[in-house]
Amino acid sequence: MSNQRRPQRGGPAGFGPGGGNMMMMGQKPKNFKATLKRLIGYLRPRSKALTAVFFAAILSTVFSIVGPKIMGTAITELFEGAYDKMKGVQGGGIDFHRIAQILFILAGLYVISSIFNFIQQYIMSSVAQKTAYDLREDVNQKLEKLPLRYFDSHSNGDILSRMTNDIDTISSTLQQSLTQFITSIVTIVGIVIMMLSISPLLTLISIVSLPLSIFAIRPILKRSQKYFADQQRTLGQLNGHIEEMFTGHQVVKAFGHEKKAGDEFDDVNDELYQAGSKAQFISGIIMPIMTFIGNISYVLISVVGGILVTQRAISIGDIQAFITYTRQFTQPITQTANIANIIQSTVAAAERVFELLDEKEEEKENASQHIGEKSGTVTFEHVDFGYENDLLIEDMNIAVQQGQTVAIVGPTGAGKTTLINLLMRFYELNGGSIKIDGIDTRELSRSELRQNFGMVLQDTWLFNGTIKENIAYGKKDATEEEIILAAEMAHADHFIRTLPEGYDTILNEEASNISQGQKQLITIARAILADPSIMILDEATSSVDTRTEVLIQQAMNHLMAGRTSFVIAHRLSTIRDSDLILVMDQGTVIEQGTHEELLAQEGFYFDLYNSQFSKKAAG
Repeated sequence: MSNQRRPQRGGPAGFGPGGGNMMMMGQKPKNFKATLKRLIGYLRPRSKALTAVFFAAILSTVFSIVGPKIMGTAITELFEGAYDKMKGVQGGGIDFHRIAQILFILAGLYVISSIFNFIQQYIMSSVAQKTAYDLREDVNQKLEKLPLRYFDSHSNGDILSRMTNDIDTISSTLQQSLTQFITSIVTIVGIVIMMLSISPLLTLISIVSLPLSIFAIRPILKRSQKYFADQQRTLGQLNGHIEEMFTGHQVVKAFGHEKKAGDEFDDVNDELYQAGSKAQFISGIIMPIMTFIGNISYVLISVVGGILVTQRAISIGDIQAFITYTRQFTQPITQTANIANIIQSTVAAAERVFELLDEKEEEKENASQHIGEKSGTVTFEHVDFGYENDLLIEDMNIAVQQGQTVAIVGPTGAGKTTLINLLMRFYELNGGSIKIDGIDTRELSRSELRQNFGMVLQDTWLFNGTIKENIAYGKKDATEEEIILAAEMAHADHFIRTLPEGYDTILNEEASNISQGQKQLITIARAILADPSIMILDEATSSVDTRTEVLIQQAMNHLMAGRTSFVIAHRLSTIRDSDLILVMDQGTVIEQGTHEELLAQEGFYFDLYNSQFSKKAAG
């Protein structure tokens, strides 16, 4: 297949559902638990690495948690030594050697804690990136299997947003928040144990703040979930709008659409601002609430702890350690709450990715047949087709013999391109069958089926690469001699050699560094090189000048010789010599025959032909 081009958003020419972002407005995750469980499924292949991360996080946290207790011991040693010296106790004084030993142990613990922290971050970064890699692979493979109708009903920007922004959100959460979540849980448990070892009474006062914190932030988390879903949705819409406007910026400027495009951008951008600001504001007030509740607990512990110190019920070093633990205790709780909030955004992003992965794929191939000696006979037998529930093509019957040229004509929206899409099996039939060389196309693999076709469309499609690579796209193992010969037959060799790099000239993404006519010449060369048994031409010479058109028409006549050809014609003068002309209107072939036969009928084709000429056609 030489020049397949995906239809632009809004449905194929002729019919089709309107374009637009099909995401539900204001949608939040439909099934939070199921989506989270499915996301966790992507981590299972790396369970060993996650286990290593888990133990590294535990060890890092444990060594860090013990620190304040040891620091408290050093402070007690310092305080008691200074107190004994002040009291004049014999042999009293500060034991700096003992304090140095304690501080040395403390430094060692923090170094070991840092090493384990480095290990967990290193392993987790690999796990996160590999998981994102798997998701991108799955999405990419899914996009290759989706039918054309999916791309007709979703904007390019929304699809790109799912594959980039949403997967990046998942990757960032795994890399940053998962290890933080593990660390926070271990820290909470460890600190509670250390606090109980110092004073059960003070621990009780500190823990009372925990249910109070949960009660305070729970309604906030519920509200933030909706806004984070809105944020991801509108981000996809914004990407879609930007992609469309900047890809077609010349058309936007040519038709003075700048203001409207700017207004549309402002509307979507404002919606994203509203959703993003609400999501960030609601998630942002979690920290102040947690800090406020933590400060109340901190004040109570300081007062009660001071009383216990005066009563000699607890050492001053222990109360200092306990106050440190109290500060550390609120931090992991706050982090856990923030992570829970981040998970809302991540699940919303994951659901959008999984929605794409769950889209209905093209019907599975039943490649039970193979085309042997290619001849190019095509038959439509009682074909029914509709994009939705209503049939647009009913009981269509066409018989095309090998080597015939079939012209398809009709007004805009008649279904000409739809007929080609059915022939190429871009859409599945509702009923009937299409056969090539007597074999139902549904019994062939799509790859084998499409290898029999060459397409030259009115709208050219070229990719970022050299001219040589673009021509060779029609044949994988093409030699340089074959590429040059195809270009010569398409009358493209001359202008290619005038370029600075010749056949190695690199075309940019929009191929805007060559003219529209030159693009068409390259796509024709691509079709010639592919050497298919069936050609599909959609007004292939419409973008070139009159002189070049004559040369191309000669090349096309050479290309079409001995091949079955389907020509979508807009200028009826170009298809007068066709073996068969199909006249379509509203999805139905209403007339068929040769040019002379159709004129003799004085029906739809007769009126259509005369409308293009100032005087009545004669015979």
